[in-house]
Amino acid sequence: QWLPQSNLDLLLPPEDVGVFFCYKKVPTGTGTGSGGGGENSSSTFGSMVSVLKKAMAQALVSYYAFAGEFVHNTGGEPVLLCNNHGVDFFEASADVELRDINLYNPDETIQGKLLPHMNEGVLSVQATELKCGGIVVACTFDHRVADAYSANMFLVSWAEIAQSKPLVSLLPSFQRSLLNPRCPAGYYDPSLDDMYVPISALPPPKDPQPAATSNDPLISRIYYVNADQLNCLRSLASCNGRKRTKLEAFSASLWKMVATIATGEHMNNNICRIGIVVDGRRRLSEGDSEKAKIMAAYFGNVLSIPFSEKRSGELKE
Repeated sequence: QWLPQSNLDLLLPPEDVGVFFCYKKVPTGTGTGSGGGGENSSSTFGSMVSVLKKAMAQALVSYYAFAGEFVHNTGGEPVLLCNNHGVDFFEASADVELRDINLYNPDETIQGKLLPHMNEGVLSVQATELKCGGIVVACTFDHRVADAYSANMFLVSWAEIAQSKPLVSLLPSFQRSLLNPRCPAGYYDPSLDDMYVPISALPPPKDPQPAATSNDPLISRIYYVNADQLNCLRSLASCNGRKRTKLEAFSASLWKMVATIATGEHMNNNICRIGIVVDGRRRLSEGDSEKAKIMAAYFGNVLSIPFSEKRSGELKE
């Protein structure tokens, strides 16, 4: 079976994204073993992995797209071949305790160690037993197949099956016609002409540079912000009777911080941009409750990226 890519899927380049879940050591007497070292720990970890594998096989019946692989059609566009290719599932152990993992810098401590690389297919999973008896379950997805919303649908279904819970999660819909372009196209904002250009108009790609020497490195960070700090940021960002949301307040603070560090004291004319990836399903439902239900089950990419730009000097004020 062939699963075509929607126009929103085709906007994304081949890019892998990851998600990981950390679990503390299971206490003794809970029915799943004691964890820790020794033979009992291995059997406990092995039994947990066995449950995860069995549940994944069942979840992939509905989410069969994750067991496929990308090929190209005669026009050179990627299409998903749903051929039951399967999912790579790795079992590993790490001589580190959960509390010692530097979650702030996942590029250094998680990527390629606890989070698997994608060798083939569109989904790769790794379960890692830690020195303390904890477990990290990590997944790497091909972003062209699913956005975070769709990936979460799969993860919830997988978890429900693994825990033998009643299946209350949505069954995925692969109805690509939901995202067919309007015909005729109708009105669109002229600013879109500045955002998209034909591939033929682009210069030839440069040779890739090592990450250490790249002028535009992509880095990942994980932040822990408590409620008091968020409320304080929100209070500072709200003025003239207009109350900002927590997301707006935190994003503004982060934007200002990055602009200050990245441009230095004397580079106030540099352009600094911010974009926030959000789910576009609600917007496409246009207030129609029936359409909202259909879009809520849609599996694929329905991303929207509101963005803005300012000169770094304005952000530092």
